[in-house]
Amino acid sequence: MGHHKNIQKLSAAGLLISLGIIYGDIGTSPLYVFKAIIGERLITKDLILGGLSCIFWTLTLQTTLKYVVITLQADNKGEGGIFSLFSLVKRKAKWLIIPAMVGGAALLADGIMTPAVTVSAAIEGLDLVYKGLPTVPIVLSIITLLFVLQQYGTSLVGRAFGPVMWLWFTMIAVLGISYIIELPEILKAINPYYAYHILTTNPEAFLIIGAVFLCTTGAEALYSDLGHCGRSNIRISWIYVKVCLVLNYMGQGVWLWKLQGTHLNEVNPFYHLMPDWFLIYGIGIATVAAVIASQALISGSFTLIAEAVRLNLWPKVKINYPSEQKGQLYVPSMNWILWAGCLIVVLIFQKSVNMEAAYGLSITVAMLMTTILISIFLMRKRVPMYLIIIFLVIYGMIELTFLAGNAAKIAHGGWFTLILGMILFSVMWAWHNGRRIRNRYMKFVDIEEFYPLIKSISADESIAKYASNLVYLTSANFNTEIESSVIYSIVQKQPKRADVYWILHVDVTDEPYTMEYEVDHMIPGKLIRIDFRLGFRVEQRVNLLFRKVVEELVKSGEIDITSKYKSLHERKIPGDFRFVVIEKILSNSSSLPFIERVTISYHRVLKFLGISERRGFGLDSSFVSIEQVPLIVDIPDPIQMKRIK
Repeated sequence: MGHHKNIQKLSAAGLLISLGIIYGDIGTSPLYVFKAIIGERLITKDLILGGLSCIFWTLTLQTTLKYVVITLQADNKGEGGIFSLFSLVKRKAKWLIIPAMVGGAALLADGIMTPAVTVSAAIEGLDLVYKGLPTVPIVLSIITLLFVLQQYGTSLVGRAFGPVMWLWFTMIAVLGISYIIELPEILKAINPYYAYHILTTNPEAFLIIGAVFLCTTGAEALYSDLGHCGRSNIRISWIYVKVCLVLNYMGQGVWLWKLQGTHLNEVNPFYHLMPDWFLIYGIGIATVAAVIASQALISGSFTLIAEAVRLNLWPKVKINYPSEQKGQLYVPSMNWILWAGCLIVVLIFQKSVNMEAAYGLSITVAMLMTTILISIFLMRKRVPMYLIIIFLVIYGMIELTFLAGNAAKIAHGGWFTLILGMILFSVMWAWHNGRRIRNRYMKFVDIEEFYPLIKSISADESIAKYASNLVYLTSANFNTEIESSVIYSIVQKQPKRADVYWILHVDVTDEPYTMEYEVDHMIPGKLIRIDFRLGFRVEQRVNLLFRKVVEELVKSGEIDITSKYKSLHERKIPGDFRFVVIEKILSNSSSLPFIERVTISYHRVLKFLGISERRGFGLDSSFVSIEQVPLIVDIPDPIQMKRIK
């Protein structure tokens, strides 16, 4: 935790890390934004100045004001991101789960689009040096290598991210300045009049606004990486990043100024800012920056899935920790889903200019969801209601306008992102609601009624001892109750005699890194309940956590786990521990509404594709018994039979 707190403080190292981790996506946008704004349109003075003005004010209002100034206030013990934000406000209303799931699905869809767009845009610069070079195989190779390397961790490469991105931003600023000095009057594009003029007079205004939006796509990732760098480092480093971005866009504007009255014909203005002798070096730096941008989105997707699993918004999946670096994790299933998605995007769209139509739609949706959640957060902070309404109206209008602009591109590729986002949302919806439906049919009983019976079974030597220490996981939130299935397992399904019965409950808190536990000696020395309170970013290694708690209880003299078998007791050897995991199976029932039947079927498929409860909680397979208990939905009609001789 110490290292984590140090990164949060303003420092030169923190600023450099911010450049490397946070700004990959938004920092590589000059590769494709102006090319998308011009498209096949005739290059005119109004289009150049209007495009530049739209870019400047989008970066100012959307990225700077909404995210850097306002949204970064919503830090959850130093952590950011849509699920961190949801954890801060979820107690306000149950419906807030919807914007959280929609936003999460949109960000995952963005994780598939970003590597394809940025790497393609960078590599296509090679066409200026080697005419007719097929770039698709090179793009596919780079993307594949990037995803293969994920399993080894990125801490080593990560150290180089900061200096490389500093070089990138400095390079694009210098390239921009070299053209601005030829035509300083281009800076008048900062005047918002030019943005207003182009959007009110150009018949293709919605398509232009959809292209302009691409300049701020990394703003959501900026908030998600709050925990890696800290608010102060992000705010200070953003000043440098924004200046570099604006200078480069202005430089591209000057280059385009000379081409008024002509068409771009798929030429990329970004690479034409470079002198011929520097072109190959510039393409190399752009490619590395594109890979870094992709890496940031991939790592962000892993973190998002890990949080979703712990918030019960995604099926339990295997999560690896390839290095000791805090927050460094690898989700194999998500890694290969993202890889396959990226390859499909590249193969379908071939060129970055075609991908731009599909790009941006999902992130607009994510930004809208963040606006909704931030409004609730501001209410929680008791910000005056009139200010919250102003915030909602301004950003609701801006983002709905961007959404309309991106929606205009659905027929030209936006359909792909739409389908992608809907599939990801359906997984979250089915998992969350399937679990809710299943829990509705779980029966809980008063555990105190069974104290005498549990004592009797533990002392009954006519029952073969099942384990010295028998451990059950429970979803019961209160110490006074327990699932009837647990009592059924102990008492009726092969009565289980043990010296000590343990009940474990895991509660996921609204804070990211909580590590607390509470012990309740329900029957002293015989039945003990442990409640773990773990943050939504803490790995739920129940096996290790339970062992640590038992060690502390033994050390304090609260429990004796020495084996009761005479030969082992004499030598002070601890007794064995056995976990029993009860899987609740909801049988199909015609009494459930159609939507719930479909949800349960989908949930069952997802459960099959995910990992088991045992692996999800990190339990050692050699000490775990799995018991399946059906949850009865229908109460069958009384059966009447006639006995005959």
